[in-house]
Amino acid sequence: VIVQQGVGRPSVYHAVVVIFLEFFAWGLLTTPMLTVLHETFPQHTFLMNGLIQGVKGLLSFMSAPLIGALSDVWGRRPFLLVTVFFTCAPIPLMRLSPWWYFAMISMSGAFSVTFSVIFAYVADVTEERERSTAYGLVSATFAASLVTSPAIGAYLSAWYGDSLVVLLASLIALADICFILLAVPESLPDKMRLNTWGAPISWEQADPFASLRKVGQDSTVLLICITVFLSYLPEAGQYSSFFLYLRQVINFSSTTIAVFIGVVGILSIVAQTLLLTVLMRTLGNKNTVLLGLGFQILQLAWYGFGSEPWMMWAAGAVAAMSSITFPAVSALVSRSADPDKQGLVQGMITGIRGLCNGLGPALYGFIFFLFNVELSTMDPIQGDYSIDPIPAHSPQTLVPGPPFLLGACTVVVAFLVALFIPEKRSPPPVSDKPHPDGKDSLSSLAGVHINTPLPGSDEEAPPTASDEDFEPLLQDSIV
Repeated sequence: VIVQQGVGRPSVYHAVVVIFLEFFAWGLLTTPMLTVLHETFPQHTFLMNGLIQGVKGLLSFMSAPLIGALSDVWGRRPFLLVTVFFTCAPIPLMRLSPWWYFAMISMSGAFSVTFSVIFAYVADVTEERERSTAYGLVSATFAASLVTSPAIGAYLSAWYGDSLVVLLASLIALADICFILLAVPESLPDKMRLNTWGAPISWEQADPFASLRKVGQDSTVLLICITVFLSYLPEAGQYSSFFLYLRQVINFSSTTIAVFIGVVGILSIVAQTLLLTVLMRTLGNKNTVLLGLGFQILQLAWYGFGSEPWMMWAAGAVAAMSSITFPAVSALVSRSADPDKQGLVQGMITGIRGLCNGLGPALYGFIFFLFNVELSTMDPIQGDYSIDPIPAHSPQTLVPGPPFLLGACTVVVAFLVALFIPEKRSPPPVSDKPHPDGKDSLSSLAGVHINTPLPGSDEEAPPTASDEDFEPLLQDSIV
């Protein structure tokens, strides 16, 4: 007999709190991590950062389908606990042993797939028509946690030192684990959950390349997948090295970086909610994707050639506008696929993003290394709020950010590929027949611990048990 644990009925709110606490804890460490990274690897900071993030991304890509398939059988709650615990485990090691800290970050990639379990949890507790709204709520929470925490972390670091920030982040991570243990109820219905822990899991479900092998079966989906790969590869690399680049090459202070993250984050939330809705209604789905790719080309080129701080701020505003691309692609791929293939195609897109999360950071780190974009001096962050001094031997090349320029070129190719995507005028009719392999499609969707979630996707999920599974917040059209 399974005892009902947690507080209340499983809801989107439980998922939102888990995501907020996890990423708030990591966001606090944005500025201390830059210091530790440089102190640990003074010679090849960019290269090592790229390799650490690259290993983490590839491990996430490999493990996500297995954890998704296991959560379909054993329930979401134990895997929420495992993924949050291992994702946050490296935090206390930052002050204890930097080498172990970076080693643990790489290894934690195998379990850093909280989003795949959260998406499955949300799918369990929402009906299909309100699922994209629920994903939008999770997406906005993720962005909100990263808007506020770096600024708080930078402020505390400047006044009280890095140790306090690491302690605070560790306590927040611990609070998240306690919240899952005490307050989060299981969302997977008992009738779908096997009570034995010896339940069979097929290797096909756990194979990360299974969804990628099916990409070529539909020409439209193939074009969308190529577009996603070429546009997300530079984006993943940019996420991993951008704050380091601002600090070391453009000489932003830790406070300026925190404000920069906040401003761009707020603009991104506005773009992904209000702007995206308006553009989808006026321009249509495909044109919205093309517009997002156009913004991305512009911001990457600006980052690549820009050497003045004001250029970074202007490009950051453009980057926020380019964040509409992925929700628009998710909506486009869900319209291009049959109703019984939703989970499968979303799983392909998520798998490709996971692959990019591994390849992108390593590629960016290697290109920075090739072009000798390094630094020779960097003051510790615990100082005052003044702009840090310019590195004494800062290399001045014709192109300040070579990887960004290469990224702009790959997005140009993505833009050309996206031009050939046929836009279906009307979504395919939804058939009334029951979905035979809902569980398989849900496990194939099991995503990766990605930087931005899937706000526009429509996954297949087990039907809700009764009319009581009702989210009043999601019925509110204003939200």
